[in-house]
This record gives sequence, structure tokens and C-alpha cells, in this order.
Amino acid sequence: MAPVVDAGPDVPADSATAIPTRRRARFHRLVVRQVRRLTEDSIEVTFEVPIELADDYGYDPGQYVAIRATVDGTELRRSYSICSAPVPGEIRVAIKRDLGGRFSSWAMENLAAGAELDVMSPEGNFTTDISADVARHYAAIAAGSGVTPVVALAHSVLEKSPHSQFTVVYSNRTALDTMFLEELADLKDKFPARLALHHVLTRETRSSPLLSGRIDHEKLQSILSLLVMPETVDEWFICGPFELVQLCRDTLAEAGVAAGDIRYELFTTGEPTRPEGSHGRPVAVAPGGAVHSITFTLDGRASTVTTPVHGRESVLNAALRVRPDVPFACAGGVCGTCRAKLVTGTVEMEENFALEPEELERGYVLTCQSMPTSDAVSVDYDV
Repeated sequence: MAPVVDAGPDVPADSATAIPTRRRARFHRLVVRQVRRLTEDSIEVTFEVPIELADDYGYDPGQYVAIRATVDGTELRRSYSICSAPVPGEIRVAIKRDLGGRFSSWAMENLAAGAELDVMSPEGNFTTDISADVARHYAAIAAGSGVTPVVALAHSVLEKSPHSQFTVVYSNRTALDTMFLEELADLKDKFPARLALHHVLTRETRSSPLLSGRIDHEKLQSILSLLVMPETVDEWFICGPFELVQLCRDTLAEAGVAAGDIRYELFTTGEPTRPEGSHGRPVAVAPGGAVHSITFTLDGRASTVTTPVHGRESVLNAALRVRPDVPFACAGGVCGTCRAKLVTGTVEMEENFALEPEELERGYVLTCQSMPTSDAVSVDYDV
């Protein structure tokens, strides 16, 4: 059963345990500078960042942006990881065609230099502090387009921390499906002693059986005993589909790796049939029927909306019915863009793949996954 979340304690802003401030993510219209083909089914898109928006689009390697576009009359939003170390005046993302994916298919077929898209300012916790004076060993396990933030992380670590090492285990179907193959090879040539790069191909036989076939529990255990020993790694990064991420987290835990040393990011929750709050699905409030009252504060303005108790409507979905500017991206509990502070009342949060334990303790929730369980609920997006 999903946990019921109660409004957390108020913590002074100057408290030693206060959560680091997050800027409110906002969309800006950016021009596409270049579209570069990576594989048959993926592209790299470079956006121009004008000097007046430089502060809005400053980012840490490993973060992502949400992109908004209207396709066939429907507004679509998708989140994509930034695929390069920070470069002034631009931001790059990689888009891979998803089976049946409306946005990715549209982007692959229509995006070109000169196009304009709404791009949200960068967000995400799939990153780390990089110190030039400290030697650390970072390791990443990625599959498919999950390598996108890893490329940015590896490049930044190797450039900025001359005594640190980075190990990448990267799974793809075939060599032709491998995104950033040349970029990773160039990085290996530049830092041969500090970058270990292991390509695992699931539908192509390699010289080593360890690097051929799907990564399952047995193969991952072998990788951890022969290629990248957990006791030598200071911090782990895992990015890919739900099944791989969960497998890696469980196997690393079995190997004694502390949960705090593992950062992970998902493509999806593994439940593609789950209704998305992003569509603002209509909910009818019957006269005299029992309702929850939801009050939310956004950009200093409070709004209230009611939702029927029987409707099992998320806070985000209800809020979108009266304020289309409520922030969200994936609406699947993965990205964290819809994060808000639960001020009063209780909610049941179905999924959470984005909030840190400290945020949960302070009463933050993902509004796309939060269903009211008390008569009245209030959340604050501005905190």
C-alpha cells in the first residue's frame, strides 16, 4: 500500500539540516542551434542560451531539462538529460526514439536548426560535487540513452578532478545502437589511465562472454567481482529502465554498498499504462458529493480546487484544471519537477523515484503522485 504522508515540520531556512534551496523551474523559448544524428534512432539537440538567460540555464553535470511542444494539437512534455559538461551559451540534450513515443518520433522527424521550443530550466539530483583536490572513484552502469547524463558526469569528473577515476559499464543491443560511441572513445583516449569503459552488447557477441548478453543478476555479480569491485568505488550512478536500475540497486546492496552512495535515474517507472496527470484528465464533481479541498500556492498566489473523493485524482491533476502553469514534466514520479511542500493535511503518494529521504522528512511530496486523504490539503510550490 502506498504510504500516507503528513505535513512535515516547519524548519527554519537557516537550520543546519534545512534542505538546499531549489530554484523554481520555468520554461523559456530557446532556438535550436544544431541537430546531430547519433544513431539511426537518436539525435543530439543543441539549444542556444542567450546571455540574459545564462543564470537560468546554469547546471551541474547529470541534470536534465523538460521540453514542451505542441504536436498535432496536443501539448507534450518530456524530460531529457543534458549530455555535455557545462558550456557557456548552449545546452545539449539527446533524444532517442521510443517505441510509440509521440514526442521522440516528432523530434526525430521534424527538429532542425532554427526551430524554437520551450525548454525548462535545469533540474535534478543525479549529480555530485566534484573536487579538484580529492581522489575518488566513480562508477556508472547505464543502458541505452541512460548514458546521456553519464557522458556529462564522466567528462566533468575527468577534466576537473585530476586524481579521480571513472568506470562506465554501458549496455546496448548492438554497436550500431550505441549512443556517444565516438565521444566515449575520445574520452578514453584522452584519459586512458583514469577511465575504464566496458561495453556490454545484448544482441551481438563479443570476445568476452562477460560483455555479451543481457545484464541479469548473475552477470552483474560477475561484473562486480571482475570489472568494477564495489569496495573500490566511492559513488555509483545508475541510469536506465526500471528493471535494470532496481537490479543494480539490489545487487549493490547485497554487496554491502550503502544506499547513500548510489544515485539513480529512471527512463520510466516501468508502468507505461499508468494515467498521467499531465493530461489534466476531466473530473466531474457531483452536486452534494464528498470532496477534498486542495489549496496550492504558486508564484505567491493561492488557488483552491475541489476534487471528488471517489475520483482518486492527484493534486497535480486537480491543480492543472485551474492553473495550467503548475510545474510538471514526466507526471510519473520520476523527475521531481512537480515537487511541493505539504503544508496541511495528508496525502497518499503512490510512487517516488525523485525525492531524497531528507525531503520526505520535511514534508515534500510529488504532487503528480499525491492523492488527498484528508478533507483539506494545502501545498506550496514556492517553498
